[in-house]
Amino acid sequence: MSDPFKNRTPSLNGPATDLSPVTPSDTVNFAKVAVALYIESAGTLSIVTQKSETRTVAVGDFAILPVGVRRVNATGTTATGIHAFIVG
Repeated sequence: MSDPFKNRTPSLNGPATDLSPVTPSDTVNFAKVAVALYIESAGTLSIVTQKSETRTVAVGDFAILPVGVRRVNATGTTATGIHAFIVG
């Protein structure tokens, strides 16, 4: 199978190079800052942004939140099926 990403430099212009399931934690940041989150089931998200600000947002089913995220906090998060878009 050919790999259309083989000679492409990872970029914030997309697409993400991986999608990783998220386990919310109040202390553990992602290994790499996510460029966006995908949420399967509605609820609230408590996140720490790329700028280290804590924000709480309501999201619907099958939502994409296009913001740099360091961590999804367990406290304050009720949404489920969270996945991080990763570049590089």
